[in-house]
Amino acid sequence: MDEKIRKRKQLHSNKPFKKPAETKPINEDPYPTHQRPTPEECLAVRDDLLALHGFPQQFAKYRKQRLNRSSLMTISGAGAPNDTMKSEPLNDEEESVLDGLIETVLSQNTTEVNSQRAFASLKAAFLSWEAVLAAEPNCIENAIRCGGLAPTKAACIKNILSCLLKKRGKLCLEYLRALTVGEIKAELAHFKGIGPKTVACVLMFHLQQDDFPVDTHVFEIAKAIGWVPPVADRNKTYLHLNRRIPKELKFDLNCLLYTHGKLCHKCTKKRGNKHGKESHDDSCPLLNFCKNSN
Repeated sequence: MDEKIRKRKQLHSNKPFKKPAETKPINEDPYPTHQRPTPEECLAVRDDLLALHGFPQQFAKYRKQRLNRSSLMTISGAGAPNDTMKSEPLNDEEESVLDGLIETVLSQNTTEVNSQRAFASLKAAFLSWEAVLAAEPNCIENAIRCGGLAPTKAACIKNILSCLLKKRGKLCLEYLRALTVGEIKAELAHFKGIGPKTVACVLMFHLQQDDFPVDTHVFEIAKAIGWVPPVADRNKTYLHLNRRIPKELKFDLNCLLYTHGKLCHKCTKKRGNKHGKESHDDSCPLLNFCKNSN
């Protein structure tokens, strides 16, 4: 018996050593050799789209909030928010972070008009998020049905509220304002149904962080103008663009690319105007970038 054990150990010790598989950092650029976009390109596209569209009014309030918070950060010194700014909205007009997260959930796979209507209906039907948490799922579904996918979104909202109350003891996400981007992503990742795009939207719009969400419009344009390889998917596009685009340009550029993607279909080789709005196809400033990407 001892001889068998000795031989087994010897055989095991002669096996070649295998190094554990290396894992890439979560935020590592998936296309490190793809040198576009350059900072100069980002600035040029931002300026061209700004000249064409003006700044989109639907995002104006978020732009104002960023400027206000930036100004207060400068006044408070050391380039960082004070404790009050970290934990509270700046004013009554600024949405809470929890409002922003749930509003973003309702915006998934639907139009802006329908998602806004669903959020307004939800807020009108319930006086507080505590009331939403206590409500039956079908009541929540009825309130948000106009936004589409009501059962799925109602379950997601319920889960967010339940997990938040269990973890923090109250339905409030303002504590996220005091965290780093990496910490915020880790916190929001705990909620089932909250993906990278939703997290990025909350970071950029509701936490005034320099992040760059990639929706369908941004993704299609990024591929069309050669900012990512043709084989890129949305998640890798998000990682690449967040590494390449200068922080100070991310907010305006993202809002403008999103708006342009809805209005213009020539630069992404699409046809027709699904939204029935004015098209700027004939004067698309991105066509030169599309030519340069070939």
